[in-house]
Amino acid sequence: MTEIFVNTDERKSAAREQFILYWGDMGGQWSVNRSVAQIHALLYLSVVPLNAEQISEELGIARSNVSNSLKELVSWKLIRRVPVQGDRREYFQAETDVWEMAMRIAQGRKEREIDPAISAINACVAQAETEKGLHPEVLNRMRAMKEFLDTADRWYAQMLKVPKSRLNTLLTMGDKVFSLIGRNGKRGG
Repeated sequence: MTEIFVNTDERKSAAREQFILYWGDMGGQWSVNRSVAQIHALLYLSVVPLNAEQISEELGIARSNVSNSLKELVSWKLIRRVPVQGDRREYFQAETDVWEMAMRIAQGRKEREIDPAISAINACVAQAETEKGLHPEVLNRMRAMKEFLDTADRWYAQMLKVPKSRLNTLLTMGDKVFSLIGRNGKRGG
């Protein structure tokens, strides 16, 4: 049986421990279970694949909670199962490309949150357009929300086609973008 070696000095790193704790706290602020976020952070920082027992031991999380959290992370495609020769246990490894990770999270949130919202707002607008006695301003506000969501959805689809290197350039440009389009919507002004 092959045991994957984990450097004990790595496991004792205060900075590593803080990263995992902070990632767990941030996960809570993003409506992600703390255990799920901590397991993701641990696997993200781990230079070798880990199995559920190792994760449970290192984080002090119940084995059943680890199993459920791993399933969730696999469904988000943030981690994957990896085979380890000579060991029948499942090992896991995180996606380490931060851009790929961000894209997968965005895709998951879109599918779980944005797409249902678009569908619900579209249904409300369709119903409102046939109702008599609805104040015109209510319909206008519903249409404005629909238009906003449709625009954001189109923008998201366009951003998926942009290479990661270009997205990085775009994000690092910061205020330079405003100088191109102008802070008040007029070029250069």
